[in-house]
Amino acid sequence: MTTSFEDFAAGQVTPLLRYATVLTGDPHLAQDVVQECLLRAQQRWSRIAAVDAPVAYVKRMVTNEYLSWRRRWKPQTSLHGIDPPTPDPSALYDEREAMLQSIDKLPRKQKAAVVLRFYEGYDDAEIAETLGCSQVTVRSHISRALATLRADDRVKEEL
Repeated sequence: MTTSFEDFAAGQVTPLLRYATVLTGDPHLAQDVVQECLLRAQQRWSRIAAVDAPVAYVKRMVTNEYLSWRRRWKPQTSLHGIDPPTPDPSALYDEREAMLQSIDKLPRKQKAAVVLRFYEGYDDAEIAETLGCSQVTVRSHISRALATLRADDRVKEEL
């Protein structure tokens, strides 16, 4: 059964915005990315609706648009727009904020692989399909990203 584009968009806009916000680090840029992808998806909806997993297809569109925008424009340097501007005094919040800042510094493909693995729960095959690379490359991206994050964490401990 094929759903209408309007039903699809209404049901998927919030998850797509969450995903794009984590990828971009900027809720406003995330809105632009998702809007652009949904406009293109609407124009091609008859073909997209016919694929086995239209949600995965559109999420791939969001990923590709994010990777494209990162090449065209200067990357954002923080993820502060995700959380309210008032600071949360808990240690857990501070750790989360530090981790988001560290993730935001990763190269774009490493960042996308980490977000897909740890935020979206994708396995290597799903990440490889989304990023258009091999599973070995996915493991390499994640391994390098985790090594960078660990090194960043050690530097912060020394300060």
